[in-house]
Amino acid sequence: MAVQFRDYYETLGVSKTASEEEIRSAFRKLARKYHPDVAKDKKTAEEKFKEINEAYEVLSDPEKRKKYDQLGANWNQPGGFQPPPDWGGGAQPGGYYQWSGGDGGGGVDFEFGGTGFSDFFEAFFGGGRGRSAFGGFGQREHTAGRGSDVEADIMVTLEEALNGATRQVSLRRAGSKKVETYQVKIPRGVREGQRIRLAGQGEAGERGGKSGDLFLRVRLARHPDFTVEGADLIHEVRIAPWQAVLGDQLVIPTLEGSARLKIPPGTQGGQRFRLRGRGLQGVSGSRGDLYVVVQIAIPKKLSEREREVWEQLAQLHGQENSA
Repeated sequence: MAVQFRDYYETLGVSKTASEEEIRSAFRKLARKYHPDVAKDKKTAEEKFKEINEAYEVLSDPEKRKKYDQLGANWNQPGGFQPPPDWGGGAQPGGYYQWSGGDGGGGVDFEFGGTGFSDFFEAFFGGGRGRSAFGGFGQREHTAGRGSDVEADIMVTLEEALNGATRQVSLRRAGSKKVETYQVKIPRGVREGQRIRLAGQGEAGERGGKSGDLFLRVRLARHPDFTVEGADLIHEVRIAPWQAVLGDQLVIPTLEGSARLKIPPGTQGGQRFRLRGRGLQGVSGSRGDLYVVVQIAIPKKLSEREREVWEQLAQLHGQENSA
C-alpha cells in the first residue's frame, strides 16, 4: 500500500531551519486553536489537532527530526525512497511499507484508520516491534500455526486518558478491499506505552491455527498547556515582576475547566505550586496533581518613564539593604 509523504514543517507553518523553541511555539499556538474542546467545528478541528500532534511528535525529537530530514530530501527520487543504511530494511520502492511475518516470508501490509496517526508516521516513526518497516508495525510472538500479533500506535488525548473513551479504528489488509472496523474502548487512567489488546484480530493463523492479536500502543497526545510526569501534569505560567513581588491570583487551565491559584508575595522564578487531584489517574486509581511552575517575564524594552521607576526602585531597595 502506498504511503503518502507528510510535510511536517508545512503542517506547523515553520521553516526547515526552525529552532526547537520556534517549533514548540508554533505547536502550542496551533494546538490551542484546533483543540477539539475549544474549536467550533469539532470534527475538522480533531483531525487538524492530530496532524499537528503527529508533526510535533517528530520535529520535537532531535533523532526523529534528523531521520525525517533524511527521508524528505529523497522521497521523490526515481525508484522511490532509499533509506540510509542505519534505518534497517522494510521500505519498498515507490514509497511502500511492509510488515513482515515471523517467518521472514512475503509479509503482510496493513492500513489503519482512526488511530490518530497516518500510515506515513507508522511506517517510519511508529513504535512497533519485530521485523517491521522502521518500527511501524511489528511481530510480538509467533508460534507454529498461530498467526503473528500486530502492533500499531493510537493517539490518546489527555482528556480521553482522564475520562476514558470509545474510538472507532479501521484496518485494511493488503490485497483486500474490505475495511474491518473495531470499537476500541480506551479505559480511564490509560498510560503512555500501555497496550490495548484486540484478541484474534492480528495475522491469520496457518493450517487452522489461531489468529494473532492486534495491540494498539497508547501514545499520549501533546497538549498545548500541559506536560506529563507520571500521573502529574505540569503547567508553566509567565507572570510580571510586580506580580511576583506583590503576589496575585491567577486563573489556571485544567483538564476540567479553570481553577484559581493564589501566589504569595515574593514568589521566585521556577517556584512550583500544587493543585491537588487535578492530574491524571495514577496506577493506584487516585488522581495525580497539577503543578504550576512560575516563570517571571522580564520586560525587554522600557519607556523612559518605566526606566525611571525601575531605577527609583533599585535605589530604594539598595538603601533598605544598606540600612
